[in-house]
Amino acid sequence: MDRTRPVLAVFAAAALAVSGITALSSAARAADADLAKNGGFEAGLDSWTCSANSGTAVKSPVHGGSSALQATPAGNDYAQCAQTVTVQPNSQYSLAGYVRGSYVYLGASGTGTTDVSTWTQSAPDWQQLTTSFRTGPSTTKVTIYTHGWYATGAYYADDISLTGPAGTVGQPPATPTGLTAGTVTSSSVALSWSAVTGATSYAIYRDGVKVQTASGTSATVSGLSAATSYSFQVTAVNDAGESAKSTAVTAKTSTGSGPGTGLPTHALVGYLHASFANGSGYTRLADVPDSWDVIDLAFGEPTSATSGDIRFNRCPVSECANVESDADFKAAIKAKQAAGKKVLISIGGANGQVQLTTTAARDTFVSSVSNIIDTYGLDGLDVDFEGHSLSLDASDTNFKSPTTPVVVNLISALKTLKAKYGSKFVLSMAPETFFVQMGYQFYGTGKFGGQDPRCGAYLPVIYALRDDLTLLHVQDYNSGPIMGLDNQYHTMGGADFHIAMTDMLLTGFPVAGDTTNMFPALRPEQIAIGMPASVNAGNGYVAPAEVTKTLDCLTKKVSCGSYATHGTWPALRGLMTWSINWDRYSNGEFQKTFDGYFG
Repeated sequence: MDRTRPVLAVFAAAALAVSGITALSSAARAADADLAKNGGFEAGLDSWTCSANSGTAVKSPVHGGSSALQATPAGNDYAQCAQTVTVQPNSQYSLAGYVRGSYVYLGASGTGTTDVSTWTQSAPDWQQLTTSFRTGPSTTKVTIYTHGWYATGAYYADDISLTGPAGTVGQPPATPTGLTAGTVTSSSVALSWSAVTGATSYAIYRDGVKVQTASGTSATVSGLSAATSYSFQVTAVNDAGESAKSTAVTAKTSTGSGPGTGLPTHALVGYLHASFANGSGYTRLADVPDSWDVIDLAFGEPTSATSGDIRFNRCPVSECANVESDADFKAAIKAKQAAGKKVLISIGGANGQVQLTTTAARDTFVSSVSNIIDTYGLDGLDVDFEGHSLSLDASDTNFKSPTTPVVVNLISALKTLKAKYGSKFVLSMAPETFFVQMGYQFYGTGKFGGQDPRCGAYLPVIYALRDDLTLLHVQDYNSGPIMGLDNQYHTMGGADFHIAMTDMLLTGFPVAGDTTNMFPALRPEQIAIGMPASVNAGNGYVAPAEVTKTLDCLTKKVSCGSYATHGTWPALRGLMTWSINWDRYSNGEFQKTFDGYFG
């Protein structure tokens, strides 16, 4: 039998089979693409989400292009930055990226098979990490990520790629319609629009710049300047991309001066040592220069930490030889008020711990503070609780619904006083940064425990009184380093610290890194920046030139330095200082800086 032709046929078939396999393999490889969006971070953090707002795009160091990711672990967060990618089931993928820093991880989750990660303990210079995985039979989405490790410092990542067959992503949604401006305040505009089929979220644009996202068909854009017109648009978003922008709608914020009417557009706030003397000397109220618009009498203090019984004892002659009589003091208050000034009683201070642990203490607080206000004919109250006055219970984790008695009772007491004295009652607060901006990273004891329970403890009080609060002047002094919205630590001593801390108040921030639990922005007319009057007054003094830079940046967006603010606030109320006495001791330097800037 002749076997030549069959053998040749077998070889030919085999050759064709191999050729077909090669062709299919080549076609598959040709279809592979880099599915990671913005893997070089040239568009900032677009397409990436970083836990606890820990990431930012930086210009140096970079591996390729002009930008890279910098992410900083802090507390119980290890700074994971991730994006979700559409993939095909039963397909092979390769993940790669360049990293530097100590303890940097690169990985993928939700693969449907075995999730993978790779890491390096130390990369003093750029080092490539690679790994691969196969998707499961029903997997259509995979999350790729990079992260550091707890308390190991910042890490960097760049040129991240995910190579493999592209998944089916469909089409971007249609453009939203029906965009309408609703309630308008001096610092916010409420927006609503019609739902778009297939949209998973919406992006809101203000004057052409994306400012926030929403999962539903409404949102309130805050942190705006009073009496200012803004143009708004909205887009619909899904896995396939973003729609075109909607037709624009224009809205103008109201003029509104907010609670405590009667303050000038820009105000100078100062504390007057009325119950004690120190190296700055005693200043009689009648001798306070006319530049001071709000005078906080320091201090009303409790008879005991938990009594709620506040007493205002004026400085005795034995300590303040030039102290005026009660009659002259009251006459000076009336004279200041006739000149348009506000005189408040400030409660607390460094030595006046106030803990309203019971409703009885709350009620005593209200009656005793009312007695001081009525006795001297004052315009309102300044809350200067420091030290251990406010501390959160371990179970108290939501600043919008506090349960800790000292917090709940204080809120109730302040609301009662506001209701008693009416709309012209001036309510101000002077918390330390630890109790406010520190809440961006930590809140109370934290979900794992072990944190200082005072972290962010003022936030529920500010939030609950946000519509009644005339002025918030955080003490930007005697402070440790605080992380700003750029996820960098800022320290006292220059304009940068004041700019970063104030920007947080005017922009709002997620509490303890939880983007679903946002502390909302305050109105610019509610904010005065707290600074020490001189080197003698407290740590964190800045020279007049730095004060001017701070105001220029926040009200004009010039002289901002390295920190990028999230807005411009010409309606910023002004400055607060500790103290009027120390400023007079330093020849009025702080007062003169304010007058020179605002006129």
